[in-house]
Amino acid sequence: MAWTVDWRVIVGGTDMTNPMRPYLISVEVVDRDGVDSDACSLTFDDSDGQVKLPAPRTPVEVMLNGVPVFSGFVDSTPWTLSRGGGRLLQVSCKAFDTRGKATENQLWHLDDTTFDKAAQKAGAAAGFSVQVDPVLASIMRDYWSPDGASFIAWGEKISRELGATFKLQGNRAVFAKRGQGLSVAGSALPTVFARCGRDGNVISVNIDPTKGRPRSKTKKVRFFDREEAKFKEKELTIDLEDAGDAIDTQRWNAADEDQAGTMAESQKVDAERNAGVGSAQLDLATEAMAEGTLVLTGARPGIDGTYRITGRTHAADRDGGAVTRCELAQPQGAAGKDDR
Repeated sequence: MAWTVDWRVIVGGTDMTNPMRPYLISVEVVDRDGVDSDACSLTFDDSDGQVKLPAPRTPVEVMLNGVPVFSGFVDSTPWTLSRGGGRLLQVSCKAFDTRGKATENQLWHLDDTTFDKAAQKAGAAAGFSVQVDPVLASIMRDYWSPDGASFIAWGEKISRELGATFKLQGNRAVFAKRGQGLSVAGSALPTVFARCGRDGNVISVNIDPTKGRPRSKTKKVRFFDREEAKFKEKELTIDLEDAGDAIDTQRWNAADEDQAGTMAESQKVDAERNAGVGSAQLDLATEAMAEGTLVLTGARPGIDGTYRITGRTHAADRDGGAVTRCELAQPQGAAGKDDR
């Protein structure tokens, strides 16, 4: 069967679309709001061993309907054989070089400086240029250090603490504020419009906008005030209408009031973000991005509304067309509210 979506694959700087056309079975591109994101899988019919194995770390770019949806490197090439399924070669790619210096342990420290300078130092040591959201860049600490962790491990840890999304793409690293629907430069990420109904682009929806983890009204973090030589607490109120009366106190202490504030803010963002969970599958929507926004209409009161996209998968194959699956959270607007 013929492909119903226009695709293009560039390997090592060479356009391999036409040579691949007789053999490529499917393309899957995954984007999630974390360092384990931006993966691509190309599956080939390898019945005669005619597909050349690409070398690990070879650059790969993928476009769907003329839109760039992936840029990264070959990570592995698993091969399978089965009586009913034939011989298949899968080329698995990651958005960054997993064999590079991103996994190398780092030993350094900085005193009395901003997160931006600490992130730049960690990124430079791993061979990455770093972009930091202005909201995060000015955070001051009297001490920054990865304590022997790799750039990936330190980036994941610090992003959870600061309420950030940490992504590696090629030789570029990004720390962006979570849950805002904004890029690291402050511009709005694309909005996906999902319309249910006969003429809509929605294939399926599975979402519960009222579901989430146990909800507390207040997030509390303890820290030690050195000047007064006593423990204090930093509190933030969770912006959820149906939050309970319980207070969620972090089980470990922050170093000072500033760190307590950023930790509490991070937990507040995560609590509001996890207030609803679900997914939607659409006709191919190349504009969908993790941390972007999806607006659902035509479903029903309480389900229609705005959601944060926490993960996105484009899947295309030569037999079944092309779809986009969006993982959803953080219901907003009318989502979860039936005022009839």
